[in-house]
Amino acid sequence: QVQLVESGGGLVQAGGSLRLSCAASGSIFSINAMGWYRQAPGNQRELVAAMTRGGSTNYADSVKGRFTISGDNAKNTVYLQMNRLKPEDTADYYCKISSRSSPHSALNDYWGHGTQVTVSS
Repeated sequence: QVQLVESGGGLVQAGGSLRLSCAASGSIFSINAMGWYRQAPGNQRELVAAMTRGGSTNYADSVKGRFTISGDNAKNTVYLQMNRLKPEDTADYYCKISSRSSPHSALNDYWGHGTQVTVSS
């Protein structure tokens, strides 16, 4: 099994910054992709940013130029640097990884439990 532990959420004023971290541990041979998603009350969970093992990144239009996803392969950790935060960024943020437990095993997706981000106006 794989466990994901997120940290870094909190309350910040509009225009401020936060850095989220997600550390993965457990049966990990390799990580194929890492990503951050968010879900605001009453909304569906949406992709915020994702990064492949090769370093390719993808961002939601609403966060381009403000958020940056990065990873530390040695630590199996993914980060989300969030700058110029807006009240509409308020949500629970979840990390997800796609990983293998051995060289020939199937890819599996794992989710963290979420960390709350609140941006006040």
